[in-house]
Amino acid sequence: MNDPLPSPNSKAGTTRRNAVGLLLGLPFLAGCAGLSNSLSSTEQPPGPSGPPQEAQAVGNGQVKVGLVLPLSGAGNAGVAGNSMKNAAEMALAEFQNPNLQLLIKDDAGTSSGAQQAAQQALDEGSEIILGPLFGLSVPAVAQLTRGRNVPVIAFSTDASVAGRGVYLLSFLPQSDVNRIMDYSAGTGKRSFAALLPENAYGNVVETAFKQAVASKGGRIAVFEKYSSDPTQMQGAVRNVAQALNNADALLLADDGDALAQISSQLTAAGADLKRVQLLGTGLWDNPSVYASPNLQGGFFAAPDPAGYRAFSKRYHAKYGQDPVRTATLAYDSVALVAALARSSQGAGRFSPEVLTNASGFTGIDGLFRFRSDGTNERGLAVLRVSTGGGQIASASPKSFGA
Repeated sequence: MNDPLPSPNSKAGTTRRNAVGLLLGLPFLAGCAGLSNSLSSTEQPPGPSGPPQEAQAVGNGQVKVGLVLPLSGAGNAGVAGNSMKNAAEMALAEFQNPNLQLLIKDDAGTSSGAQQAAQQALDEGSEIILGPLFGLSVPAVAQLTRGRNVPVIAFSTDASVAGRGVYLLSFLPQSDVNRIMDYSAGTGKRSFAALLPENAYGNVVETAFKQAVASKGGRIAVFEKYSSDPTQMQGAVRNVAQALNNADALLLADDGDALAQISSQLTAAGADLKRVQLLGTGLWDNPSVYASPNLQGGFFAAPDPAGYRAFSKRYHAKYGQDPVRTATLAYDSVALVAALARSSQGAGRFSPEVLTNASGFTGIDGLFRFRSDGTNERGLAVLRVSTGGGQIASASPKSFGA
């Protein structure tokens, strides 16, 4: 069984608290419901927007934890970094006297800044590092932490940077695809079509999709990818529309505005989208999708939104503004290490055996567990598109199966 989590103010002293994931690229800001599809392993903000913020130490506990965020990063990076910092401090306050001291370091959104921040945190005695946010920064941090046998819980969705003591607390596209394909196959679908963007996100979704179809004994009726070139996009759309009569389900994976455009083009090309089961990823959690008549009734995998709504309400009451969507990751990472520090003693509290507990943990965005390769598995819900938003079609699991 995975450990039940008390409310943040519970006095249950031996239960484990836990965490949830984030992104590699520039995250969506408050008000953007979807999760970013920015998955380029080379994407990085254009340096700092100003001088780095002063390092902070929050809490009086004995267990020191480094938190590396792009607090002075340019544009959305800095906004996300500061919102995540707020969420981390909120977790520390709500956990009720955890035995932690949070060492908050600004990496300015650069790999060199992340390495310098991690070095400072390690020199000050950090037993675990939370962050950084960007994929390019993770190897720079890992160069230091591996030599000291200090684990890292990073917020990148670039799975290539995971492993050897680096764990990703991210919303990985693979989890979305596996969940929605399991759901579709469970409703009897066996013939699948896919129309995906020609980018890093689409490449990851493609691999997961093809593996999922093969594992379920299904078939791919048609598969196409599209670029931003209008002629190439029209050709891909036309090919899918013409072959859709041989498919039971169609997977689309892009952000909200692009999805609305693609679905309109499919309809204009003669595709009957009401005849097939429309499938999507967490990027579908977007107002543009809910407003699209062509996508009504489609299904997508995502965390149960109830957890984020409750978190957002508490955050707004404390800080007077809405959090970025990915702020839950910082909250849950701090809550996780606080619980482990409370329930475990000594150097083993953040060991691989503890962090890769097969039963997993439960965070704001639901059930998750770290794999031994540093990636994660999530217990996601399946939501159905309606004009009022996403409606639960299949609830998220309460525990991981054998």
